[in-house]
Amino acid sequence: MDSPLLRPPALLALPLLLLALYIARRRRGGGKSRNYPPVAGTMFHQLLNFGRLMEYHTELAHRYRTFRMLTPTCNYVYTVEPANVEYILKTNFANYGKGVMMHDVLEDLLGDGIFNVDGAKWQHQRKVASHEFSTRVLRDYSSGVFRDTAAELAGIVAAAAAAGDRRLDVADLLMRSTLDSIFKVGFGVGLGVLSGCNDEGAAAFARAFDDASEQVLYRFFDLSWKLKRLLNISSEATMKGSIRTIDGFVYGVIDRKIEQMGRDQQEFVSSLQQPRPSGCSAARLAALAPSFFTDTHGGVYLLQAKKEDILSRFLMERESDPGCFDNKYLRDIILNFVIAGRDTTAGTLSWFLYVLCRNQHIQDRVAREVRAATTGDRDVGVQEFVAFLTEDAISRMQYLHAVLTETLRLYPAVPIDVKCCFSDDTLPDGYAVKKGDMVNYQPYPMGRMEFLWGADAEEFRPERWLDDDGVFVPESPFKFTAFQAGPRVCLGKEFAYRQMKIFAAVLLYLFRFEMWEANATLGYRPMLTLKMDGPLYVRASLRQ
Repeated sequence: MDSPLLRPPALLALPLLLLALYIARRRRGGGKSRNYPPVAGTMFHQLLNFGRLMEYHTELAHRYRTFRMLTPTCNYVYTVEPANVEYILKTNFANYGKGVMMHDVLEDLLGDGIFNVDGAKWQHQRKVASHEFSTRVLRDYSSGVFRDTAAELAGIVAAAAAAGDRRLDVADLLMRSTLDSIFKVGFGVGLGVLSGCNDEGAAAFARAFDDASEQVLYRFFDLSWKLKRLLNISSEATMKGSIRTIDGFVYGVIDRKIEQMGRDQQEFVSSLQQPRPSGCSAARLAALAPSFFTDTHGGVYLLQAKKEDILSRFLMERESDPGCFDNKYLRDIILNFVIAGRDTTAGTLSWFLYVLCRNQHIQDRVAREVRAATTGDRDVGVQEFVAFLTEDAISRMQYLHAVLTETLRLYPAVPIDVKCCFSDDTLPDGYAVKKGDMVNYQPYPMGRMEFLWGADAEEFRPERWLDDDGVFVPESPFKFTAFQAGPRVCLGKEFAYRQMKIFAAVLLYLFRFEMWEANATLGYRPMLTLKMDGPLYVRASLRQ
């Protein structure tokens, strides 16, 4: 990305400017002896290492468990200490939130969605989402969607396997699959991206979403991004185009959903106006119209939508109180669920298959466990197999759960998470932070710390999660931070594991995967989420 910060005069001036500001701040402190984290560099150093930002932070975390990077306006504090993480996410939760700066950086993409707000808006979305994720209706509905999508994906892989030596970009297929899944589960809309029925619009949306995600991360280190946005130049001009594509697609989804609900409700109202046979109860009418149910109160029929998907729930809430929020708020909610349900799951499954291609013995062990938990000695096709993926069967896949968790330890879906410090504070390790500092805990470096995971911290070893009986044993969420913790702990954790286990079980029961180029290595694209930088080309063959 082009930035004035990376031009020769700025390369010389910026470190000197930051050093001068740092000295001025120390003098303004009036001689107070607060113990601040060691300075490991400046915003300038992060820009120079932007393409390998996670490795750069990991190198620094090996030297300093808590450190800070200087910027002209505040400190960026980074930590891998679990005690600090617990303090930020739980013990002193009220003092660490999104804050104005982070909201400004992310607003164009995530708006006032759940990942970019504090206070009443966060509580409202959290309450609605918490209710939805706790219902059996959503669990059963989502499991059905995941099984159907996984079966469709398996059909595409089977065609490639039958064609012989054919290269398959499984990362792209997984992104398409999860995009279809999250829009169906979250918003009740079938995109048809995986099948190619609606490839152009959805593909443009996905590309624009990835580009915008990279740009908002870059904004954290680009002092001139607001000026560039005002002038509509450079990377911010591209950003504006991405947001235009995203908005056009999402507002189209909202309009389609409103029209669909209106048609369904009108059809049901019309059915109520037809003569009703004697003895036909409200429950019987509900059975005749599966999208709605009725209740009676004083002889008056009340009509409500069955809220199988999350968007329907918000739309029904707005229908009861039209002034509570507008389509812009719905747009923000949708995009926050997309980054939670598409990017994170698809990314983890891609890294999962990448690691398993490089560790065939682990891949084979997962396949054996899946078979033992489902069909046993029987060989069945994909449509019959998905019926075996019951909650009980999935819960018995302890080794698969460990492999997915080990993938998240080394390749966390959100590699770094930032909070704004609202008032001067001292972390449990004794380091002070100032009001306005951006305090980051780091899932990616934390997964590679020997003091947390032992001498084999950088080794992929699923067995570290299992006891002597092969049963999965979780770690503290302040050590394994892939799903956050405390009041903002990820509501969709079990939802995500269920989706990943269904997809993984279907693919590994039916196919063996190998890297197309045996020694190929893949990096990541610097974004809000840890997405592979490029295709994951594999060779798929039917598992014997």
